[in-house]
Amino acid sequence: MHQLNWQKSSFSNDQTNCVEIASVGELVHIRESDDPATIVTTTRAKLDAWIRGAKAGEFDHFVA
Repeated sequence: MHQLNWQKSSFSNDQTNCVEIASVGELVHIRESDDPATIVTTTRAKLDAWIRGAKAGEFDHFVA
């Protein structure tokens, strides 16, 4: 795997437990900073669809 340049949200402040994201080409890698060995990989198109669904409220029932 390429050397990944991980980025976390500016909303995470200095918290150690945050979601980080990195990309190489069409692949997007997602991990939690407190478990960096576990990485979920998807494509840019699939992540885009998920983000649009989240913005539309499709997953609101998963959070309090």
